[in-house]
Amino acid sequence: MTDPINRQAIRPRFWETEALTDLTPSEWEALCDGCGKCCLRKLEFEDTGEVEYTNIACRLLDRGTCRCRDYANRKKIVTDCVVVTAEKLDQILYWMPSTCGYRLMAEGRPLEPWHPLISGRANSVAEAGISLAGHMVSEEGVDDDDLENYIVEGLQ
Repeated sequence: MTDPINRQAIRPRFWETEALTDLTPSEWEALCDGCGKCCLRKLEFEDTGEVEYTNIACRLLDRGTCRCRDYANRKKIVTDCVVVTAEKLDQILYWMPSTCGYRLMAEGRPLEPWHPLISGRANSVAEAGISLAGHMVSEEGVDDDDLENYIVEGLQ
């Protein structure tokens, strides 16, 4: 698989030496492992604060590659799209996947061995069984009242 993220124009091992707020745009994008989990519909239960992932993907997510089909305009097209930024991270970290590079870096933990920045290969995410490519359904045609029927255990 060809990596759509340019991981060449970055400082060596920046994730170990830099703060999230000091990353270049290329380094910020390189932290994304491409698993697709952040683009899944999630349910947050008000009484417990628990977050459950569904297998329903945003309509812009290419379910085969786990990449946004219109990344530059995603917020305009999907108004409730959460654009991950260093400034917003504290407010959204609780629902981000536990293996997410942004979350790991924010929590001072190392990236996973399968992360493309460590492995040097974009397809290592799929090889490790982390990528959701091919395991999601489109949100188109799914009623919000039926979301609980699509909860998938063990994705956090």
